[in-house]
Amino acid sequence: MKAIICKKFAPVSELVWEEVADPIAGPGEIVVDVKAAGLNYPDNLIVQGLYQFQPERPFSPGHEGSGVVSSVGPDVKMHSVGDSVAFFKGFGAFAEKIVVSERMAFPIPKSFPHKIAAGVFMVYGTSYHGLVQRAKINKQDEVLVLGAAGGVGLAAVDIAKSFGARVVAAVSTKEKAEVCKGYGVDDVVIYGEEKLDKEGQKALTKELKSKSVRGGFSIIYDPIGDCFAEPALRSISWGGTYLVVGFAAGKIPLFPTNLMLLKGCAVSGVFIGRFQQEEPRQNAQNLKEIGELLGSGKLTPFISETIPMSESVDAIERIAKRGVVGKVVFIND
Repeated sequence: MKAIICKKFAPVSELVWEEVADPIAGPGEIVVDVKAAGLNYPDNLIVQGLYQFQPERPFSPGHEGSGVVSSVGPDVKMHSVGDSVAFFKGFGAFAEKIVVSERMAFPIPKSFPHKIAAGVFMVYGTSYHGLVQRAKINKQDEVLVLGAAGGVGLAAVDIAKSFGARVVAAVSTKEKAEVCKGYGVDDVVIYGEEKLDKEGQKALTKELKSKSVRGGFSIIYDPIGDCFAEPALRSISWGGTYLVVGFAAGKIPLFPTNLMLLKGCAVSGVFIGRFQQEEPRQNAQNLKEIGELLGSGKLTPFISETIPMSESVDAIERIAKRGVVGKVVFIND
């Protein structure tokens, strides 16, 4: 088979598409012929050695995908050869085949498009876990989503709207603002593409507060961090929940803890990989509920591009520079 290979921790440009040995399923494992794989921001971090864990080299990046089971290992009970599945793994999806634990693969209808199945479950799983388990979202909430035109951001917008919440999208460009408006957000803030100094941060806080009909947001969903995080936290309402999802804008922010005291708010981490390990039953239930919402048309994933797997390096570089709108999916013909 062929795969995108990371031979050493290095810039994304050093990834190569080349022949490697086919994977073999061990006990409790299945081999999936990958039809499609979703691109996520951590995929650019992991190949540079900047992610929370570092696989043994060489390896293929790629957290999620979908395909057809081509072989099963001993003691596998949940899947059979020929089943269509979506799957999660910390790495390995940017390839023609992957071996995964049977417990990290989930059945999908044979008629369900692989490009959608491959690009939904990580971003929607992350956002659903954050909004539902961590923030206890309901229709009374007012939600601010930073980085709202990215993969997890749009998923958060989509899920929050499906719960009937009021949603304000914060994005870096007018183009991204238009994408969010198409998703039915109630208002938009454009914070620009440059880093904010102290005065810029104060101005952003003021603008964010002005977009809230209550003078503060009950839920803030933040996958970007850096200089945009503290201004957003200052716009939270009393007793609100600030969801720390990632740091796509660069630096990990340092919050003044007196803000949490004065606001009576909670700052809650959202790390989908650890959640899947620690709470597999709740994760499976979340995925079931997401599937039901997709099937009923209450969720509408935005797959912005489909790209041949062999030509994926450019897109991985673009997501590192926050140049991707919506969800990019790599396809194996």
